[in-house]
Amino acid sequence: MKNSALRISLGQHSDKGKKPLNQDFHGGYVPKDDLLASKGIALAIADGISSSDVAHIASESAVSGFLEDYYATTDTWSVKTAVERVLGATNSWLYSQTRQNRYDEQDQGYVCTFSALVLKGMSAHVFHIGDSRVYRIGSTDIEQLTEDHRVRISTNRSYLARALGIHHRLDVDYRKTLLNKGDVYVLATDGVYEFIAISAFADRLRVTDADLPQIARDMVSTALSNGSDDNLTVQIVRIDQLPELESSDFLSMIDTLPCPPTLQPGMMLDGLKILSELRISSRSHTFLAENTATGKTVVIKAPSVGMRDDRAYLERFLIEDWVARRVDNPHIVKPCHTPMPRSAIYVATEYLEGKSLTQWIRENLLPDLDAFRNIMQQLARGLQGLHRQEMLHQDLKPDNILISPDGKLTIIDFGAARVAGLEEAQTGLPQINLLGAAQYAAPEYFIGEIGSPSSDQFSLGVIAYQILTGRLPYGDAVPRVRSTKAIQALRYIAASELNSDIPNWMDAAIKRAVNPTPENRYPQISEFIHDLLHPNSDYITQKSLPILQRNPLRFWQFFTAFLIGVVAILSVILFRTK
Repeated sequence: MKNSALRISLGQHSDKGKKPLNQDFHGGYVPKDDLLASKGIALAIADGISSSDVAHIASESAVSGFLEDYYATTDTWSVKTAVERVLGATNSWLYSQTRQNRYDEQDQGYVCTFSALVLKGMSAHVFHIGDSRVYRIGSTDIEQLTEDHRVRISTNRSYLARALGIHHRLDVDYRKTLLNKGDVYVLATDGVYEFIAISAFADRLRVTDADLPQIARDMVSTALSNGSDDNLTVQIVRIDQLPELESSDFLSMIDTLPCPPTLQPGMMLDGLKILSELRISSRSHTFLAENTATGKTVVIKAPSVGMRDDRAYLERFLIEDWVARRVDNPHIVKPCHTPMPRSAIYVATEYLEGKSLTQWIRENLLPDLDAFRNIMQQLARGLQGLHRQEMLHQDLKPDNILISPDGKLTIIDFGAARVAGLEEAQTGLPQINLLGAAQYAAPEYFIGEIGSPSSDQFSLGVIAYQILTGRLPYGDAVPRVRSTKAIQALRYIAASELNSDIPNWMDAAIKRAVNPTPENRYPQISEFIHDLLHPNSDYITQKSLPILQRNPLRFWQFFTAFLIGVVAILSVILFRTK
């Protein structure tokens, strides 16, 4: 394990107590290196309900399934998304087992409480359903991080309102807290915490070199001595070392690999033969190359000479390769493996024949609607592939979209991408909110707000508008906004006013996708695309807005011209009557 990695001490103990069978189950996993950075440390505890003969199967399945499946989820997902997906699948399986075995009562069948703790980066993520508990013991305080989902009818009667396997739908409590060195987390079932005061053990737990396994045994033993008549399980985790920033392996390439030499046609780089120059800019140099092992043509992009000492730039540069390797989508550019081990910092991707969407738009002014819909469908599929992995492109523009001779579109350039999993891993990677292609960026970026899938939808809507009209929906006004009030003052220029072939219902769909307020856009990109392909009845029956609302500038131009005309006529009449 790296010296800069998150380190913990762990103690745990479980006992069946006075019951014939232990229906509690617990477990934890401390991975190494890459997995530790991307997924963190996971612990879980479950308590099968005592009224069920098969509840021990539920608790064991819940914990073991969680620990196995969580680490199999993609590392682009946030902890919350990954755990909720895993628990949702576990809950469905438990619920189906209960129904198949005809356990009709809620207090029977494959049902258990469940609490999990995931330690990743600088954060603790707590997931909870039922009445197991999670506590945090700080240097001066004790905090219960979970709320019991048990309804008490009387002193001797109660029931679980929520648990794994009770309902086909799952409602899990989630809480995120900041990690501090020396903090101690305690996970316990009700057989323990109902018969001891956690605070009574706090001083022992705060000792730096405390014997946590022994304290776990003592907690269980004390609860038994105090009359516990249930199964007893406790887990104790102490935070011994917090991770340093920039601990992710893909960023460590900056410290271990140099930038490549100035590339020229004929040079070799890791088994790739440089063929020709594609594009040279102040930020990067892009070349066409041949993979000598496969004969395939690839694209190599290397940092420009002027950017090689800019660490923040190099970090954003490397994320392009990281993202491309984690999204399998026909409309997302694919990475290429080199014949030899990587010896320098560069990005190698598949070579795509064709042209940029920018060039295509220039050559296809006011295209037919079928071609337009085909483009939008493909772009939407690519964005949805990113969003399903909890990634945002954040720099979607025609220059970053390639279209092949047969009409296939591919999204490229992920240097501005935001990845939920990387943010939680505390990589130190600078997150970009205000983009270079300002005319395609959503207004919320310009007032410092964090982007969302809705922000990518805005960029997609702007591209749709530009394809159909050759213009931008708000002209050049969006990049100048600096306040919520300025955003609310933005006025959409009706696309149908610029291109009479655009149906009102299609114009209305684009208008919603580029609404200045994120909450007023479509909930999903798929809904936007559906309205572009199928006339929305709400938009068909919608009456055309007055020209004052559709295009205020044009209204006042017409009105001014009308007044000038009236004044001229009156002047002539007055002159003749004299």
